[in-house]
Amino acid sequence: MTQRSETSRPTARPGAVDRFFAITERGSTLTRELRGGLTTFVAMAYIVMLNPLILGSSADATGAQLTSAQLTTATAATAGVMTVLMGVVGNAPLAMAAGLGINAVVAYTIAPAMTWAQAFGLVVLEGVVIVVLAVSGLRERIINAIPDALKTALTVGIGLYIALIGLVSAGFVTRVPDAAGTTVPVQLGDGGHLSGVPVAVFCLSLLLMLVLMARRVPGAMLIGIAVSTGVAVLAHAALDLAPQGWGTVVPELPERIVGSPDVSLFGQVDLFGGFASAGGIAAAVFLFTLVLSGFFDAMGTITSVSSEAGLVRDGKVLGMGRILAVDGVAAAAGGLSGSSPNTVFLESATGVAEGARTGLASVVTGLLFCATLLFTPLAAIVPAQAAAPALVLVGAMMMAQARHIPWSDPDYVVPAFLTIAVIPFTYMITNGIGAGIIAFAVIKLARGRVREIGWFVGVLAVIFTAYFGIEAVEAVLGG
Repeated sequence: MTQRSETSRPTARPGAVDRFFAITERGSTLTRELRGGLTTFVAMAYIVMLNPLILGSSADATGAQLTSAQLTTATAATAGVMTVLMGVVGNAPLAMAAGLGINAVVAYTIAPAMTWAQAFGLVVLEGVVIVVLAVSGLRERIINAIPDALKTALTVGIGLYIALIGLVSAGFVTRVPDAAGTTVPVQLGDGGHLSGVPVAVFCLSLLLMLVLMARRVPGAMLIGIAVSTGVAVLAHAALDLAPQGWGTVVPELPERIVGSPDVSLFGQVDLFGGFASAGGIAAAVFLFTLVLSGFFDAMGTITSVSSEAGLVRDGKVLGMGRILAVDGVAAAAGGLSGSSPNTVFLESATGVAEGARTGLASVVTGLLFCATLLFTPLAAIVPAQAAAPALVLVGAMMMAQARHIPWSDPDYVVPAFLTIAVIPFTYMITNGIGAGIIAFAVIKLARGRVREIGWFVGVLAVIFTAYFGIEAVEAVLGG
């Protein structure tokens, strides 16, 4: 009996898309990237409605207000284009959109002191400064100079922050009004009890995601969001619920599906007029605040999401220079379009949790944002109660990074703790980074280990000290 020798089949070469994005090399698949990109979009699509709400509720120094149509178009278009750019240039699963928190600075602090065009001019200048720092390599050197323990603490703190955002957005956790005369700032649900259909949808979505994840069902978060959104739409229609109970997004079918984009805000920028309107010192402080917030908020998000995606080697994020350059361009683009500074979104972690590891996921997310320019009404049907559970679960996963912090080293215990605690407690990533760096520098100084601080971290400690006392600094300079 003759034994046939098996001819080994040649291994199929990866396709052009696979090679460009290094999909196989990073242990991912085309399906995971597509699913991750879609999940990220669903998790952060609320920004298309929320950003116009924030910017549109304020008036500039002349009393002018921006329309919802203008802001919706600017928000969706900039998020779409910049997220695609991040995918192609940065090759990272990081989605871009108008940054929450920093858009409030533009709306409520900067715009009332000047015109909208001048406010957006400062946003463009912020982006230029960040790009210069990125291209020169200084921004990446600063990031790499921060101790690994603090960067890990940053990931944990952002995880808690993401979870808190999800819980608050869903109404599972609410703020206690100051007039209540209590020392407890937040509470469970409304009045200490869970009630209402919106919170029930949140619980349903969270439990469904937990079950699907426990069963290792692919796309668990996306399925949970889709199913709970359908339940929310049906419940809202059948029970005739009050719209305000859902928050910023009401789960009801729109009257029309297609809407025309309004691009009238694009290019309406006055780069240096704000220095004349608000005064040189005030405008410089505004610009400093924008740069500082954009610089470190993005750093924290990039580091933590990249870590979850396994894109960190020897403490450094792969392609960090390109990622930071795109982030700076996105900030400037937010000014040019009138959507406020764009930056990397924390919700990118939901796509990573679904398996996204490359920039292809960002391309998918970006194209979906571009699609909302024509189908903006449909972007409004996913309520926070349906998407927020994904943030809670991602926060739980990121919390696991705490095991890498050297808790037995007294030089890092308090700085790491402050970084972790201050971020969710103040609702600002920048504050947590600043508190941790200052504490780290003070401890090293007290122990006579000045060289271990490093001149980058030392300078950052001084800058953050000025940041926390910015009102006093402004008063001194103004005097």
